[in-house]
Amino acid sequence: MSEPLVNVQAVSVTLGGNSVLSEVSLTLAPGRITTLIGPNGAGKSTLARVVLGLVTPSSGSVNRRKGLRVGYMPQHIKIDDSLPLTVDRFLWLAAPGPTSARRAALEQAGVAHLRRRAVQQLSGGEMQRVLLARALLRKPDLLVLDEPAQGVDVAGQNALYGLLKSVRDDLGCAILLISHDLHLVMAATDEVICLQRHVCCSGSPESVSRDPAYHELFGPGGGTPNLALYTHDHDHDHDLHGDAQPGHQHDGNCHHD
Repeated sequence: MSEPLVNVQAVSVTLGGNSVLSEVSLTLAPGRITTLIGPNGAGKSTLARVVLGLVTPSSGSVNRRKGLRVGYMPQHIKIDDSLPLTVDRFLWLAAPGPTSARRAALEQAGVAHLRRRAVQQLSGGEMQRVLLARALLRKPDLLVLDEPAQGVDVAGQNALYGLLKSVRDDLGCAILLISHDLHLVMAATDEVICLQRHVCCSGSPESVSRDPAYHELFGPGGGTPNLALYTHDHDHDHDLHGDAQPGHQHDGNCHHD
């Protein structure tokens, strides 16, 4: 068993007199994808900031492996529309270095062709891939992604989560995902932690989807009716908008169990 990259033990966080997290524990290990789910205000982003060292717990402990390299993909990033900024320059501002490194990160994220495109011209799906490339420039041991599929349609989300599995396999890194429900992350995660300021339930996606605490939090449909479990037949490719690419047959084989 590999040494954990981050070990959070019985962490509580109080901000402005309000309890944001209570007795939360979490272990992030190399090669594993962990997903935090929960409604708005559940403390997911706060827990991620605890992992990143940006929030100091009121109690409990956080141990990080020495020399840990972290790549972070924010939920939103605002760029002034009047700023002439190409994708390549955007990446350089985050991590100055050789062009080859930026090309490699964009290629790993599946958007090498966007290197000279203005960031203001990117679609939602393209921008998410560029933000992923930005995080990958650090060659992270741990990749933290806050709602990475925000604003991307269902098929595009599926393609993005498939890409994350590939990144995990290539780098051997740990991935911490933040999401508001199980949705498509079911097929792309090893462990789910259901959070409502405390850990309601945790385990494999399938076990969490059957847990009474999960249904109490999200309702019988798991927050997204008919999307609690999702698999997708990859007999075709999707572009960054989620559409089937020309020349590839799309027979609609998306199955919900």
